[in-house]
Amino acid sequence: MNKSLLRLFSASILMLGVALASCSQQDSKTSTKTSGKAAANKETTANLPNYRYVDIDTILSRYNLAKDYNEEMLRMQNSMESTLKRHENNIQGLASTIQKKMQNNGYLSEASYKQDQEKFANMQNSAQREAANLQNNFQNAAIKAQQTVNDSIEAFIKEYNAKRGYDAILFKNATLYINPALDITDEVVEGLNARYNKVKK
Repeated sequence: MNKSLLRLFSASILMLGVALASCSQQDSKTSTKTSGKAAANKETTANLPNYRYVDIDTILSRYNLAKDYNEEMLRMQNSMESTLKRHENNIQGLASTIQKKMQNNGYLSEASYKQDQEKFANMQNSAQREAANLQNNFQNAAIKAQQTVNDSIEAFIKEYNAKRGYDAILFKNATLYINPALDITDEVVEGLNARYNKVKK
């Protein structure tokens, strides 16, 4: 996945918040359960804390919706670069023609020289306007794609957690260390893709 877009998605996802709270069904069960006694080495679902985490970078690199948007953005970027290159070549070609005509006394009058200069200026202005439009369209498409992916992940997490009843689902990026047994990234990716592929059919 394109790293700059991945970072863009990741930064935006992190701003959604560090935790998504659940329906507080577990509150009464967890109030006094934790004492000073050390937990056993065996990590079972029963003795794990009532929260989980996801690795958002992994989700974005494996979620088909994010991958499809990334490919679309790359196509837009390549098309934009191709268009700007074509303008650049046309401008350079006209500049070269004007230069050669000047060197070879090809201009029979001041008016014909000014006409080419005006044509050159118009070509530059047109290229700048199109470049601004293309960049604006690309930026708007990137923001829309980012928002769609963010909303999709957030909606799925809420739906997912409604069945599991965790007190919180954290982002791994927001922690210094977290027990790997609490990682639900694979489950979330699988669920996201199953839902997306079903809608896409």
